Amino acid sequence: MQVKTVLSVIGASQDDDDLRSAIEFCRTAEAHLSVLVTALAVAPVGGYGEVVSVAWVEEREREIEVLDRKVAAAKTLLQASGISFDLDSIFTEYGWIDNEIGERARYVDLTLIGGGLLAEDNMRSGILNGALFQSPAPILVVPRGCSASLRPGTVLVAWDSRNEASQAVRAAIEQLKAAANVCVALVDPYASTRSNGEEPGADVAAFLARHGVRVSVDVLASGGRSVAEVLRQHAMDIGADLIVMGAYGHSRVREWIFGGVTRSMLETSPVPLMMTR
Repeated sequence: MQVKTVLSVIGASQDDDDLRSAIEFCRTAEAHLSVLVTALAVAPVGGYGEVVSVAWVEEREREIEVLDRKVAAAKTLLQASGISFDLDSIFTEYGWIDNEIGERARYVDLTLIGGGLLAEDNMRSGILNGALFQSPAPILVVPRGCSASLRPGTVLVAWDSRNEASQAVRAAIEQLKAAANVCVALVDPYASTRSNGEEPGADVAAFLARHGVRVSVDVLASGGRSVAEVLRQHAMDIGADLIVMGAYGHSRVREWIFGGVTRSMLETSPVPLMMTR
């Protein structure tokens, strides 16, 4: 994946850490940064009497003022950075945030999600839902204290022979080719011609090797631990700079509910995580 345009979603109440990280990422990648400052409207509580309505309107006005101040501060940072950028904002209801993000993420190469946004409980799931499940572009989740790079030294690929994992590998192929070491990790794989093959991991390793990827395969036993826990520990053991994996979920009305491994990795990955579906 060649990255020319990066979407960074910033919450109106966040500090500037995520934005600064996105600026440095795009400076290194020589990519255009598209920044979307986001605020969620407070839903009306209780009845619709005059007193409640006035209080609700006043709260929304305060939220819009916070959003406007954040946009102005972001513009100042971006103008001083010297990178190519555009800046937009949205003030939307919770039920529409995934659609808003998905529409924008369709026209970028990568959506960058920083640790500050991950800490925003009220909007985190909606933004991740939109970026992952309403756009074909991958996301790159960067936990606090980590820095992301498109040229990682060591990459852990979480592999289970499903289409989502294959899509993630294909999306990250340029990063895998640039890495000094790529470890394909399988947790408790079942050897089968219809599943992981007679030698689990061999097929994807051969595919990557033909692309010039320096690849090895690790078959991991869970020992009663969750798959996410095994992957996190193995990432630390091999000194991974990046984890690549597919995202899984199922629809319920208009909401995407993440699978257990997907949710756990998004919430607790120890290193940057590139994910696509």
